[in-house]
Amino acid sequence: MNISVLGCGRWGSFIAWYQATVLKNKVVSWGPEGDYSYEILKSTGKNEYVTLDKNITLTCDLKFAVESADVIIIAISSQGLRGFMKKITEFDVKDKSIVLCMKGIEESTGKRLSEVLLECGIASDKIAVWVGPGHIQAFTQGIPNCMVIDSTDDNLKRTLADSFKSNLIRFYYGNDLIGTEIGAAAKNVLGIAAGVLDGSGYVSLKGPLMARGATEVGRLIAAMGGKFQSAYGLAHLGDYETTLFSEYSHNRKYGEMMAHGAKFEKLAEGVMTAKAMKKLGDKYGVELPITNAVYEACFLSHAFESGDGAKNCMKIILKLFERETKSEF
Repeated sequence: MNISVLGCGRWGSFIAWYQATVLKNKVVSWGPEGDYSYEILKSTGKNEYVTLDKNITLTCDLKFAVESADVIIIAISSQGLRGFMKKITEFDVKDKSIVLCMKGIEESTGKRLSEVLLECGIASDKIAVWVGPGHIQAFTQGIPNCMVIDSTDDNLKRTLADSFKSNLIRFYYGNDLIGTEIGAAAKNVLGIAAGVLDGSGYVSLKGPLMARGATEVGRLIAAMGGKFQSAYGLAHLGDYETTLFSEYSHNRKYGEMMAHGAKFEKLAEGVMTAKAMKKLGDKYGVELPITNAVYEACFLSHAFESGDGAKNCMKIILKLFERETKSEF
């Protein structure tokens, strides 16, 4: 199977490594010329996470990467997907399967990422998502994990999951694309909340955050036409639990540093996802108190003012305790 991985940052470089080193597939790894992630791989053959396998062809030629693939895997920032797809669809992609290894919601529209592909002219039976728990640093040490591949097309998700499985990643077939995508994106928002708790010394609250967060996300998934219980699967709660306690999670680290009044400079998808989820909550009439607290901390508070981060962040979080008493379920 010929695989092209578009995006050679942290996750994209791992996927290329996994496909070539573990699965022994022929892989093209694409990155834009001049981009730091691409240039470091081009000049050294490795980055801080992986070393390029001999089965990987590194290129900045997007046409070559797209047209040489049977399966195209995209791993870029979720907010850049629509603009990127305009470049992809300049080439012939009608017979190619596209797998999104990304977790997010388009902030400007509230669209799921598979919906963005549909609006860019990709057929639904050619679209799949690959999400779930796991950090690159653990995978490359040989520590296994479980992940999900989902699609509206049953044959596509089964073919991909069966082809991509190994002793390092056990795949499950997803059966709720809405729940899989919303759950995967939402875990990054709750990861920021977990980081705030860590940075503020309220670690024992991460248990309730996990339970109530999953319920909140389940309500949104159901309102959007998905299955409430999807929030308790690998795409959300399974991935969320990994994020909550991981030293490697960008979103948890973002929240932790925000509580310290500092900015985490690497990509934390949960920031813009919080903004998108707030819009979705308003649109569907769903209460999202934890999501809204994260949104307020990221966009409305003075969390980044030196010395005031923990105080301001936790003031927002602790306001949740003032809400009226409700039934748990």
